[in-house]
Amino acid sequence: MGHYDFIFEKLMALNKKFIYLILAIFIFGIFMLYSASGGSMIPWASKQLLYFCTFFPVMILIALIDMKIWYKLSYLIYLFALGLLVLVEIKGHTAMGATRWIKVGSFTIQPSEMMKVCLIIGLAKYFYNREANDIKKNKYLIVPLLMILVPFALIIKQPDLGTALILAVMGITVLFAVGVQWWKFAISGALGLGAIPFMWKYFLHDYQKQRVMTFFNPEADPLGSGYNITQSKIAIGSGGFFGKGYLKGTQGQLAFLPEKQTDFIFTMLTEELGFIGGAIVIILYTLIIGYALAIGVKCRHTYGKVIAVGIASMVFFHAFINIAMVMGMLPVVGAPLPLLSYGGTITMVSLVGFGFLLNADLYKKTEIK
Repeated sequence: MGHYDFIFEKLMALNKKFIYLILAIFIFGIFMLYSASGGSMIPWASKQLLYFCTFFPVMILIALIDMKIWYKLSYLIYLFALGLLVLVEIKGHTAMGATRWIKVGSFTIQPSEMMKVCLIIGLAKYFYNREANDIKKNKYLIVPLLMILVPFALIIKQPDLGTALILAVMGITVLFAVGVQWWKFAISGALGLGAIPFMWKYFLHDYQKQRVMTFFNPEADPLGSGYNITQSKIAIGSGGFFGKGYLKGTQGQLAFLPEKQTDFIFTMLTEELGFIGGAIVIILYTLIIGYALAIGVKCRHTYGKVIAVGIASMVFFHAFINIAMVMGMLPVVGAPLPLLSYGGTITMVSLVGFGFLLNADLYKKTEIK
């Protein structure tokens, strides 16, 4: 078999149904970004299309490369992302009161988002080399806990509480999936609850405390700290079952709704397309998560299983936190919807993560070493 024939065979073997789901979410996003700019591709929809067209081939390339190569590079990938987080501390770009970005020419990248996928890859290699009985021993949990906690601390310092929490719960999900005993999570959870007053007093910034207080009583300052969530609730409620119609949402089109292209895009979607539109998007995300978990079940090796669980948890926590946030069920934190919200870094991270997931599916029966 020739080299090109081999590549073509691998291309044809990719999980097409999963790719169709990715395209469906992205197309939904383009339509909503077009609406967010008042019926124009500029500025958001056109840039989002460029981001997607740039990183979709990267996703396919990651999927096709032999998993043995990714396995060998796993720790280097993790350390590269960790190095970028350290670089943010040394020479990061500051915007809106936070230092979260690295500026490269006219482009900015957010290493904290990149770390989500890189953490999954690093944990996948670590647990591939562990026996089931090893995971029950505390000494074998020191390394994965440090792999989670070190970037968590660096991201908290930026500060970026939303991204740090998503990274932490992703790591915890992986630990649970590989067989860490439930009582260890129970003890850790109890200690975490006990540390809340200490964290509140010494670690949370004033604006983060304000977000929590606004969550409990957004009506206390409807034109100030409670403005975003108040407008979001009005928009979602006014959409009803079928919505006001595409390009006809008053809260979004008349600029009452803030950050409608990023964190509050689901709000705009439900105002214009109603409960039906919101339900379709939730079903699409549910199918993506379901496919990811199914890939994990079919993988013969722990490496692929951890990647599948990790990517599934990344999509789930982003979607759950964002949707709950815009409905007033959680405090407002930065948690964009993968491929739906505008943003180059989140689009890149999502497609790279899906690339590794497709790779796990393609090489699910491969012996890594």
